Amino acid sequence: MEQREYTFAAGLPAAGRALAGVVGSGDLEVLLQPHAEGLILIVVNTSVDGKGAVWDALLARVFGGEPLPAASIIINDCGATPGVVRMRIEQAYEELTSQGQA
Repeated sequence: MEQREYTFAAGLPAAGRALAGVVGSGDLEVLLQPHAEGLILIVVNTSVDGKGAVWDALLARVFGGEPLPAASIIINDCGATPGVVRMRIEQAYEELTSQGQA
């Protein structure tokens, strides 16, 4: 089991909480809750050791562009592919938007 932590620049705080995905064989869950303006904090808990460079590159791509709402994000991974990781993060932010909370 490996744990990684990241910080990225963000916009205004997310206005709510969201959950996307489930932990299970080959999948992951993303738990998102509001955080202080200007900062996204991410904690990745993964069952796959030694993939730090993949996580670094993937999260830099997702959060390195236009600032997303400020949030504290926990990612619980059970061997998901990078495409699934990105999709679950996008689903969590989309859930806030669909609830009128982005």
